[in-house]
Amino acid sequence: MKIKIAFKVAAVVLLAAAFLAAAAGCGNKKEEDKARPVVKVGYFPNMTHAQALVGLSDGTFQKALGDNVTIEEHTFNAGPAEIEALLAGQIDLGYIGPVPAINGFVTSKGELKIVAGAADAGVVLVARKGSNIKSVSDLNGKKVAVPQIGNTQDISLRHLLSEAGLKDAAKGGTVTIVPADNPDILTLISRGEVDAALVPEPWGSRIVKQAGASIVLDAGEVWRGGKYTTAVVIASNKFLKEHPDLVQKWLEAHVDLTERINRDKNSAKTVVNSQIEKLTKKSLPEDVLNSSFERIVVTYNPETESVREFVKLSVENGYIKGNPDIAGLFSLDLLNKVLEQKGLQPLQ
Repeated sequence: MKIKIAFKVAAVVLLAAAFLAAAAGCGNKKEEDKARPVVKVGYFPNMTHAQALVGLSDGTFQKALGDNVTIEEHTFNAGPAEIEALLAGQIDLGYIGPVPAINGFVTSKGELKIVAGAADAGVVLVARKGSNIKSVSDLNGKKVAVPQIGNTQDISLRHLLSEAGLKDAAKGGTVTIVPADNPDILTLISRGEVDAALVPEPWGSRIVKQAGASIVLDAGEVWRGGKYTTAVVIASNKFLKEHPDLVQKWLEAHVDLTERINRDKNSAKTVVNSQIEKLTKKSLPEDVLNSSFERIVVTYNPETESVREFVKLSVENGYIKGNPDIAGLFSLDLLNKVLEQKGLQPLQ
């Protein structure tokens, strides 16, 4: 009887020890997971975010950060939503247009930084078939569509109109500016409900192909000879302060991807298109893909002067009030460190 009792006691002790060991193991695993760094990145399923599409797809960013770092991907369709997510701490880094980045910086009183560029140009002015629009001055009395009031294309259009001595009908001018989503702009042009549109690629190429529209201004003619940014990389101040090492590693991969994409555009186009199809359930026709890619300059240069001009134009058009201090908008030290290490020219 004593032997049986002793055996039962021993079994209970062993079971308890096993349970405690398992619990300790789970605790350690939870602590390890908790300590594992996470980089939350936002981007669009857009050709101007090519580095994000390629680098997240082929593991370039993961390799640069290391296997002990987790990457969380978040996709967006509008700049304001991505800015809101970054300021709420839902993402740490983001690929985004310059105007939403400027607005986010101003409204948050400097809680984000532009740490690199991603793409230049890639915007075209198209006119519907039969409109007889050959230049910006021909937009007098016409309806012109943009993807969103206050976005990069809207501000660029207003600058073009101003240079031609024209202005928005809502401000006493003769040009009616019509905001609409890019797919809807294609429909409006096809139906003749608007006469022209200033749109980013691939929508310019799609409108030309599907609606028989003509190019009035190509990407290099819209502004600054094509030296204007259409996508930048931003980081929250919090993440930049707490994890400068991870931001630098991300930028190392970003620069490598930029150079690789420019060396082999055909391979890059294939990956970009497959990722767009994966994220949107629809790929781009080959001719649209090719013409769109030709109009986009993949770069790590944020074209700081063009961003400053976007700020000026935003103020002039009433989208930003007052005279904002944007001295802290750029943080290019880490990018320049990467460029110097690679023997490339640092940016001013």
